[in-house]
Amino acid sequence: METTKFGAPVIEATRGAGGQDFGDPATALRVLYSKNITPAGIGTWTDGELIRAFTTGVNKNGEALFPIMPYLRYGKLSREDVESIVAYLRTLKPVEYTPPARELGMPLPIIVRTIPTPAKLRPIPAKTDRVAYGEYMINAAACGDCHTPADGQGQPLPGRDYAGGFEFKLPAGGVVRSANITSDANTGIGTWTEEQFIDKFKTFEGAPARELTPQEQRESTVMPWTDYAGMTREDLGAIYTYLRSIKPILNRVEKH
Repeated sequence: METTKFGAPVIEATRGAGGQDFGDPATALRVLYSKNITPAGIGTWTDGELIRAFTTGVNKNGEALFPIMPYLRYGKLSREDVESIVAYLRTLKPVEYTPPARELGMPLPIIVRTIPTPAKLRPIPAKTDRVAYGEYMINAAACGDCHTPADGQGQPLPGRDYAGGFEFKLPAGGVVRSANITSDANTGIGTWTEEQFIDKFKTFEGAPARELTPQEQRESTVMPWTDYAGMTREDLGAIYTYLRSIKPILNRVEKH
């Protein structure tokens, strides 16, 4: 990712090549890098092995994946969507690169093996059922992983779905926290119209990512606006409808 640019867009020449650092420098408890999912990295994997990996959390060798890969969410997609993901991965330009190996401090090597779970694939809800379809889309986009606050062990706080406040340490230093996207009128998106919500994303559609100053890099967003801007207005509107259907939570988030 180009962390010197707004929204940290993907570096096109290395799309899918892996190497993004998802470690925990504060505690040194884990060293994690995303894997190479171009044909150079997964060329020997079968379609079934790939689907098992990103929907159940078990790789080609039977090893448990760390759940920063949101397989618990991808395991609730449709058969059509997971097969489409595999078809897309096969089209990526091969990039010869091997990311560093994973290192987990105790007790994570034990804990991570308890998390994989069988996939529960489901049909895509009818788009006419905007709440159900919105729930499907917000799960597919893994919005809850970033917009739900977590405890000291990184576990989502019960009953605080989408209330914001999840902390991200930025590569240039500093901390940014996710927004409250529940329908609370004072601290969330309760006063936003559907059009305002959709336009917030669509503003970034096709727009080049702006280069950030050093100070801006310490206060930047990790929200991938340029990626989510590619969603249709219909899909974004369904997500809005779903968010307006769930419990509003009062949670004023200090962004930095």
